[in-house]
This record gives sequence, C-alpha cells and structure tokens, in this order.
Amino acid sequence: MKFKYLLTASAVGIAASAMVASPAAAQSTGSADFDDENVIVVSGARATDVGGVDIPDSPKAKVQIDSELIGRQTPGQTINDTLNLVPGVSFTNNDPFGSLGGSFTIRGFSSDRISQTFDGVPLNDSGNYALYTNQMLDPEIIEYATVSLGSTDVDSPTASAAGGTINIRSKVPDDEFGVLTSITYGNIISRGDPGDRMMYRFFGKIETGELTAGGLKAYISASRTENDSTFSNYGGVDKQQYNAKLFQPLGDNGDFISIAGHYNQNRNNFNGSPSNFSGIETYAIQDPEDRFYDLSDGTPCTLVDGVNGVQDRYNSCGTPFERRYNPSNTGNIRGNSRFSIGDSLTLTVDPSFQYVKANGGGTSIGYEGFSPDGFTGGIFRTDARNPQRNNRSTQYYYFGGTDLNGDGDTLDYVTILSPSHTQTRRYGVIANLIYDIDANNRVRLAYTFDRARHRQTGTAGSLLPNGEPVDVFPINDPLLDNDGVAPQKRNRLSYATLNQVSAEYRGEFGNLVAQVGVRAPFFSRDLNQYCVTTDASGNVNCINGDADIAAYVAANPSYVAPVSAKYKYDKLLPNVGLTYNFTDAFSVFASYAKNLSVPGTDSLYGSLFVGVAPVPETSDSFDLGLRYQTGNVQAQVSGWFNRYNNRLASAYDPVLDRTITRNLGTVDKYGIDGSISWKPSDPFLLYVFGSYLKSDIKDDVQTGANSFAATAGKREAGAPKFTLGARAQAELGPVELGAQIKRTGVRYLNDINTVELPGYTVADLDMRLSLGHFNEDLEKAYVQINVTNLLDEVYIGSASTGLTTSGAFVNIGPPRAFTASLIWGF
Repeated sequence: MKFKYLLTASAVGIAASAMVASPAAAQSTGSADFDDENVIVVSGARATDVGGVDIPDSPKAKVQIDSELIGRQTPGQTINDTLNLVPGVSFTNNDPFGSLGGSFTIRGFSSDRISQTFDGVPLNDSGNYALYTNQMLDPEIIEYATVSLGSTDVDSPTASAAGGTINIRSKVPDDEFGVLTSITYGNIISRGDPGDRMMYRFFGKIETGELTAGGLKAYISASRTENDSTFSNYGGVDKQQYNAKLFQPLGDNGDFISIAGHYNQNRNNFNGSPSNFSGIETYAIQDPEDRFYDLSDGTPCTLVDGVNGVQDRYNSCGTPFERRYNPSNTGNIRGNSRFSIGDSLTLTVDPSFQYVKANGGGTSIGYEGFSPDGFTGGIFRTDARNPQRNNRSTQYYYFGGTDLNGDGDTLDYVTILSPSHTQTRRYGVIANLIYDIDANNRVRLAYTFDRARHRQTGTAGSLLPNGEPVDVFPINDPLLDNDGVAPQKRNRLSYATLNQVSAEYRGEFGNLVAQVGVRAPFFSRDLNQYCVTTDASGNVNCINGDADIAAYVAANPSYVAPVSAKYKYDKLLPNVGLTYNFTDAFSVFASYAKNLSVPGTDSLYGSLFVGVAPVPETSDSFDLGLRYQTGNVQAQVSGWFNRYNNRLASAYDPVLDRTITRNLGTVDKYGIDGSISWKPSDPFLLYVFGSYLKSDIKDDVQTGANSFAATAGKREAGAPKFTLGARAQAELGPVELGAQIKRTGVRYLNDINTVELPGYTVADLDMRLSLGHFNEDLEKAYVQINVTNLLDEVYIGSASTGLTTSGAFVNIGPPRAFTASLIWGF
C-alpha cells in the first residue's frame, strides 16, 4: 500500500539548553550525551552555525540544517524538501507545499535504506522501511535536522539504514510565556494556466514558560492545512497536526524528564501525476500546459444505477488513480530522560509508543456471487466476465444473496472501494549507561528494543453515487458476504522485533579523537499469511472459510496454503571513527562502519511460496574528509566508498499497489560530497554545495532459469549522477532576501540503463519584511513571501524504477507556486 505506515513521532527532543551547549547531532538522548563536547574536551572549540548551516564535529560526514534556515522555507513544507540543501541529498516533491510526499535519496540510496528519526526513534515503516514525507513534524517546532551521510549511531533502532540517517530534533519549551501564529495563503502561478490551485494553512503555538520554581515548562501547538490538487481537476489535501511537550529539569546538572505527544491526521488523494505519464513517450514532456489535466472518468460523474433483474456492469466513475484516497491517523506518546548516578555515571532512557491507522489504494470490482471456482473472497486473477482477457486485477466475490448496489438482486458487477489497510502499534525504548573514566575517556553500554505489530488487511467498502467513499476507512464497516464474512484482497499479520546491544568508547589523545563501537542487532520477523500465495512475487488469493481454502489448494497444488513463519537475522557490526585537529579550525576525519539491512515484509511474504528467505543486505562503508570551521565559515569535503552485497532495491508500483524488490548482487558505490557556508559580513551569506555519485553493479542479474538482465557495469536506477546548488542571503534594512538554486543531474529509470531521465534545475526565492522595524511592539512579527520553482522548470520528479522496465509511472515535478505568510508572536 502507498501509506502503510508513518511514525511521525518518538522519544522526545533533547533539552539542549538544559543539558549541553552543543550536542553532536545524535539520535537518542544517550548518543547526544555521549558526544557532548563539554564532557570530553576536544582540541578546538566547535564553531556555531553559519546562516543556519552547521557541520558537527564527528568522524562521520554530517551536515546540520538549523531552525534559522528551516524557517525561511515555505511554511508547512516537509523537512525533507529543506534537506535538498545538503550535499548528496536529492528530494523531489509531488506538490509545491509538501503535503503529498515525494522521492528521496542520500548518496543514491532510496528512502527505504535511510533511517529517518524524530527525537531518536525511526519514522520508517516497520514493514517495508518506506518514508512518508508529507506527514513530518511541523517545521515551526523543529530545532534542527542532521543528515549523516554514513552510518548510524550505535544505539540506533534500525534494521535497514545502509545508506545514511536523518535525525530531526523537536524544540525544547521556552523559559518564558509566549505565543506564535502563522497564517499562510498560497497558489500555483505557473505557465499552462492551471487556474486557481489554492493552499491555506494556520499554525499556532503557546509556550507556558516556567510554571514552577523547579523549572517545569511546556508548549502546545496545532496546525491545519488545506490545498487543491496540483495537476488534476479533482481532490486535494486536508491535514491537521497537534503537538505538546512537558519538560521538567532535575537539578542544575542537565538531568531531566520529558513527556510529549503528537497526533497527525491526513485526508488526501493521490494527486500526483502518474496516471497521465505512464509511457516512455511521455517522459520527455516539455509543454507546461500538459502538466494539468482532467480526470478520465469525467469527474463529476455518476456510478451505474442498479436495475432489478438485470446484470448491471460497472463504469469508470471513481476509478482513476487520482481519486484514490490516502488517509492516515498517526499518534504517539514519547518520553525522554537523563539521570546522573554519581559524578561519573549517567543513565538515559527514551521510551515511546506509536500508533497508525492508514490505507492506500483505489477501487476494485465486486461481484454479487461466487467466483468462477465457486469460492468467495478477494482474488487476484483474470476478469470473471471474460477469462480470456487476462486482466490481472483484484476482484471480490460475495456469496450469493449479497446485494452490493441495493437494486434488489444479486446479479451485478459493482465498483467498490478496496484500499490496502494497515494498523500498527509500535513500542520502543533506548537506554544508555555512560561512564566517564576520566576527563579524556568515556564508554557506554546501550540496549535498544523495538517491536511493531503490523496488521495488513484489504476489506472493501461502498461508494456514494458520485464515486466518493462512504468511509475512507472501509475497515470501520466492511462489506460482508452472505455468511457475514468480509472478503478481502490481503490478510496478514507480522511482528517485527529488534533486540540490540551495543558498546562504544570515545577518547582524546592530544589532537586525536577516537571513537570505537560495535552494535549487535538481533532482529526477527514473525509472519502470518492468512491467504493463499499463488506465486513467488507474493500475489495472493484470499479465500473465505477453512474448508474452501483446503479445497482451493487441493485444486491448485502449486499454490501455498496459509502459513506462519519466523525469520531471524543477527550480525556483529563494528564501526571506527577518527578525527585529527591540526588547528582550532582545521581537521581531518575518517570512519568505517559495517551495516546490515534486513529484507522487508513484501519480499519475505513472497518467499513463503518458494520456502527460501531472501538474504539480508550487508555493506562496508568508508569515509575520509576535511573540515574547516570558524565563526563565519563552515566547510567540509568528503570522499566515500561503499561496497554492498545482496544490494536490495525497492520501488513502489502504484498499479499493483505494492512494493517490488529486486536483488542487484554486489554493488560498489563511491563519490564525493562538499559544502561551504560563508558569511563575509553580517548582512550577507553564501552557501555552496555539491556531490558526485558513481555506482557499479558488478554482475548481470538473473531473471529466469537461463535469462539475465544486462546490469553488469551499469548504474543503479533512480540515483542522479550529480547535484550542485547554492544559496545566497542578504539583509537590507527591514527586508531579508534569500535565493537558492539546485541542479540535479540525469538519472536512469531502470538498472539496465536504457531509459534516461533528463536533469533539471529548480530555483526558489524567499523574502521577509520585518514589522518590528516600523513598530517595536511587533518585534517578533514579519511577512514572508516564498516562491518555489521560480523559473517554472518542467521536469520529472519521482519515478517508479525497475530492473528492465521502460513503462513505469513518473510524477512531474511541482510547478511554480507562491505563498504569503503573516508570522506573529510575542
């Protein structure tokens, strides 16, 4: 499903102001505390950020984007879009306002190989590791976001991060009472005359300030966003988000307890552009007006009226890709704490609970009777009305007597809602015990637990006469057959469990700082497949009733009956990092890490057909770089090399509504990343960044008993060859101007490199007018204008990659748009 899972939450943000002066952009409380430079003094003081860009002192290549720069982007924009300003990162939005998701890579690795965390706990789907970037934290309460272009911290609760990490930190409550509001209006102003495609957003935050003499403080925030579909004449986004955090210091030595909550609700359609751009002849689209189109079902439209005594057929009303709803409810409670046990021993504990209810998918055909085989249920097979048609669509067969369209008979084929539904409950905790041996040496032991119950179903629901769902969550009231059972297209339950122990040492030896660590993850997946598996790709037929299942399998001996299985993965993963400080400003760093990526549920469920589980992906990652930091310069350049074994590549297929995984064998990846942020004087800032990437698939990939895809020597699909960008910023009295531009190089749509997607250039503009310049009572008030894709570049954004495919779906990048915001606070 498109929206299986999003964890927009986790263990609470570090209280930086109460704990440390400069935590090293780590993921958990323990990692931040362990890397605290005030505990181990490193030669050369860390420079602060320059224009919102910071480069943490670390043996790993990292770049941090702080709230000062985050706040200059479009209000409500997903943080992943802002991270396009980091070398090696490539993100393509499906809309200008950050509400519809997009495609994301770091050093060529897609989001299912990137661990993205919020206050230390992963946001990746527990099943397929996907990231859903349109449900990220409101940017107004993000303190900073750090991209680690190498490996994870030793206590990271991840089973898939072979390609880097993103760590998002939420802000700590303020010491003083305050209010912040942001009101935004936006619209698309591109070539091609799309008409009004409006966006509205409101954000509000209340800070309590210190409520007690002991420093208890909190904040609450809420936001609401609505916007029209970007490309089609139908649909849009309705999103609301709520956050709260309570923080209690414990003494004056940095100890604290914090508890926070988060809730996010999205009601949106798949308003990208894939159904209009699904063939190779459309990939080179150049005319701006071709981006905007009307839906193929003639919306507004009407479903076929049922006629008693007649076998009614269905029409296309409500069936286009863009009419699929993609609803989600996500919530969490998260805790964070630090306790000093004596002068040299520290304990940190970060517990969390997360919940999601979400689905994705569209319509199917419901038949008011048995399948041609005489069974009821959801079956992925040829069209029952025309078996020779070989239309591999999902169809639902209801026991005779179920009247789906209310016409008084049970003869009909009816269009019904049939999304792929997921409910997940996830529990986690990260605990660290840190011991300071002396002023220059410290060690830590960590334990990480993460367990997710992942329930995936596919029951159907009814549509209104205009093709709209009666309920976007049909699981609330599913359509039942004559026996009171709900036919469905999938029915499975999995438990993903991680128990991880890790240890790390950090020491200073003059100008040399060394970090040596090891993590030992013990990961298991308990799979329960309640449907009949029909092939190695994981396709299923969900037959209702144990007796009918037995008969169906007997009639199809090559199929696999419902089954349960458990897969276990574990490996010892060492990492080593060194930093040498030549001067207070200039240093060299190097690191090595062994990484593990466990197969996701889609490939594991598919393996039940052959009885052999996919092997995990392993990698060896090396980084070597130079870093220069002063009060007005932040600069870094790093070369890197990764060797991957059993390189698993995944892509979402919007037609089949599932993730397709392929094994590319051994792949070497290497390249160079660099950035420099320079503030020559207070009014001016210049930031330049870039990256180059090369990947090399070593062997041809076997596709059959005697067939191979010609992948040897080719590049992996979906990864741009290079990125190059810059941002300039100036303060001119009451006006602050910013402009940024990024060039993304060509990518291949497939792993045999026969379809090339052209490169593209996107420029953005932002402007602030300070109202405090005219009235000192409005010190924290300003008007902000943002224009995205200023040149209205027509380009291909996200794309569904494959091994040999040349007919995948692609999304056109968002057109030129603007937002105007009034930000006011006191």
